[in-house]
Amino acid sequence: MIQDEMEVSTQILQWRCIESRMESKRLLYGRFAISPFRQGQANTVGIAMRRALLNEIEGASITYAEIKKVKHEYSTIIGIQESIHDILINLKDIVLKSDSYEPQKAYISIYGPDKVTARDIKGPSCIRVIDSTQYIATLTEAISLDIESNIEKDRGYRIENLQKYRDGIFPIDAVFMPIRNVNYSVHSFESEEKTKEILFLEIWTDGSLTPKEALYEASRNLIDLFIPLINSERKEISSEINKKTESDIPYYPPRLISLDIEEMTKDIAFKHIFIDQLELPARAYNCLKKVNVHTIADSLNYSEDDLIKIKNFGKKSVEQVLEALRKRFSIDLSKK
Repeated sequence: MIQDEMEVSTQILQWRCIESRMESKRLLYGRFAISPFRQGQANTVGIAMRRALLNEIEGASITYAEIKKVKHEYSTIIGIQESIHDILINLKDIVLKSDSYEPQKAYISIYGPDKVTARDIKGPSCIRVIDSTQYIATLTEAISLDIESNIEKDRGYRIENLQKYRDGIFPIDAVFMPIRNVNYSVHSFESEEKTKEILFLEIWTDGSLTPKEALYEASRNLIDLFIPLINSERKEISSEINKKTESDIPYYPPRLISLDIEEMTKDIAFKHIFIDQLELPARAYNCLKKVNVHTIADSLNYSEDDLIKIKNFGKKSVEQVLEALRKRFSIDLSKK
């Protein structure tokens, strides 16, 4: 039955989405099938993908909030139904999407009586609220509620230090994990008298990205982890060749030995690594996207002179791109 569920190739690894649904604005579900694996491989990939999905996907969260005329989180204000502590808990639960790697500010300014929801959050265009109906507080009298929030993009879970904030500014333990849950299962089938395996992945997200986008990003992050190892191996091979004389080993041109690794890095890996991994400031990132530079491979088509000619792309942005490419991928763009 499993074999009938999807048509598989015995040579090329393939995947497809076999189920996708929106359970709510804050809960998206996707089920994917990946095959064919040799016996034992599916479990290896399943473990790696589950860990990458849960720990390596970036998300946005409010890290602290400043509430005017309030000194501590256990305050109660006449005319507000919730305590300040309850309001902070509600702010923590708001699902956000950020296109910037720099901290951003968002504001709420409401005069009651009124119901305050995520729809009332005002901020820069790079910040998007996923579910505008998320509840924050209720103003029962004619009073104002003014909140300034700090929004950051990161991975994992951050426990804020209460000691470094002054009165009126309240740290929030930030959850940067957009993946709600991941399950995987492995099923075997016979193909050409050999045992093959299918990996089924189930992904639930908070709505800030789709399960398919999460699968892509987790795959790219795993590739990122291994690129330094590939580069190290290439350097070690070249070093060993230089140490040995012609009488020690048959002569193989260094270029031919490193060619496969080099081509795999540039032609395959870099085509699947998006410029998001460079963690550029919003200005540089947006300018690159406007000229259809979406992956690291795309950026290799530009020299320093080409970058400076991009509209609104200043010298500082060029330096930021060059530094990020050099630091993360050991890439130096040509000057012309």
